[in-house]
Amino acid sequence: MGSKKITKCLLAVYIIALIFIILFKMQLPFQSMPHIRNINLIPFGASVIINGSIDFDEIIANFIAFIPFGIFTGMLSEKKSVLAKTAPAFLTSLLLETAQFVFAIGASDITDLLMNTLGGMAGTGCYMVLSKIFGNKTNKILNMICMLGGGMLLLLVGILIAVNL
Repeated sequence: MGSKKITKCLLAVYIIALIFIILFKMQLPFQSMPHIRNINLIPFGASVIINGSIDFDEIIANFIAFIPFGIFTGMLSEKKSVLAKTAPAFLTSLLLETAQFVFAIGASDITDLLMNTLGGMAGTGCYMVLSKIFGNKTNKILNMICMLGGGMLLLLVGILIAVNL
């Protein structure tokens, strides 16, 4: 049971970091953020085309950013279906994209929603593969890896704050 509590705490740290990255674009101070209210409902449309070609870096970054979400979901809901494990990634991404539009702090994009959801699905798949390999030790191993990653993430945020003061 202690492992689930650790996982929930790590998920909370991850979500805070995700909000900082997606909504606030890792910008400090917040006043310097651009005020953009834009919505794109065409997948892989104009929002990801820069200088006439698709910006794969942003697409891949959105995918990768949600892989941990799928891993955490897998850890916390092992007995649920893949759809039930994927739904939180989709809903969280939808909430963040909606918040960007409502608060005019970024462009809301269907491509981001799709890639975030696919990243969550990939994370769930990773968890399923790892649980086949490591069995009942999977959550403990992943919690240790996530603690290291979370610590490095907090260090990075601390450095960003210190540099921008």
